[in-house]
Amino acid sequence: MRYGVLPPYAGLLDVMAIAFTAFFAEQKFYPIFAFLFGASAILISQSIFRRTRRWSDAQRLYRRRLLWLFGCGVAHGTLIWFGDILTVYAIVGLWVLFGIIGLRARSVLWHLRLWILVFVALLGINLWLSLRTLGVEEEYLLVTSAVDNVEAARQVYAYGNLFSIGWQRVMDYITVTTQSLLIVPHVAVLFLLGAWSVRRGWLTRPERHRGLWRRVLTAGLLIGLPFNLLWAVLKVMEAADPLHPWRWDYTVFALLPIGGSFFAAAFVAIFMLAGSGWMRGVQSVLAPVGRMALSNYITQSLIGVIVFQGFGFGLGQTLRPAYWMAIAFGIMLAQILFSRWWLSRHAQGPLEALARRFINKT
Repeated sequence: MRYGVLPPYAGLLDVMAIAFTAFFAEQKFYPIFAFLFGASAILISQSIFRRTRRWSDAQRLYRRRLLWLFGCGVAHGTLIWFGDILTVYAIVGLWVLFGIIGLRARSVLWHLRLWILVFVALLGINLWLSLRTLGVEEEYLLVTSAVDNVEAARQVYAYGNLFSIGWQRVMDYITVTTQSLLIVPHVAVLFLLGAWSVRRGWLTRPERHRGLWRRVLTAGLLIGLPFNLLWAVLKVMEAADPLHPWRWDYTVFALLPIGGSFFAAAFVAIFMLAGSGWMRGVQSVLAPVGRMALSNYITQSLIGVIVFQGFGFGLGQTLRPAYWMAIAFGIMLAQILFSRWWLSRHAQGPLEALARRFINKT
């Protein structure tokens, strides 16, 4: 039950908010960020090597960067918001990306192929499990248990005090992080694809590879559009009747890493192929937000805690999905404006500046 339950008085805008989130956002942006994270690992390590002429320095500084990220992830997940991706990125980065710094392109490709095999094997196992036939009573018990657990957690976050919400958050963080280990092969593949795209110049010199990006865009739309449309329909149906075991929901969820990543690839391809003035304008508007990515990520969670949870304004007790969506867009707009204002006065975001001090500390 990923989007809660639609109340009986829900309107069209509430349905559209759930459908939009499932279609456009879920498992589309973390693949993009993972891809760019892998690309940045190569760009950062190459920049350090050009300054020091030693790969050992690049490895040392990048290790400190990942340790900083891990610390931010643990603090974020235990003190602010239980859903955290930084912890997983740091763990996979130390496991996968740290080992390819300074390696030749052929070795990077070998690592990529290995992780693709692991990812495909895990995907096959998940797909097989999703196709297993369960009895009606067994499916009902599984769905009912999931609904009860989600509702119990929602009650704590919406109505609890600082202590009860803190305890629930820590327990949920442990559970979510443990479950996230299942996506390690997927994240590893995305990291290495980003790293490989830099080594091949696909990302750094897109004008030389327009044919490749056109094929990526075509494949991403042909596979991503119908798949994510189906996923959006299933999530609306689930929110309307969470106790009904929708048979194809498990199978589509098992394939979501593929369907979501193809759609994400289409988003990336659009920006790589962008040549018009309006698209460059979009890029210039969003660039300051990207330069303050960590600060904005943490700030979003802080705002969410204050606005929605019980010891804050407690709006999560009553708000419908459409209002949640409106608040989310309002936060995004505010961060676009704030990031531009902040960077007109400072070289980096506040957390980015702290990260730089920690990473470069001798």
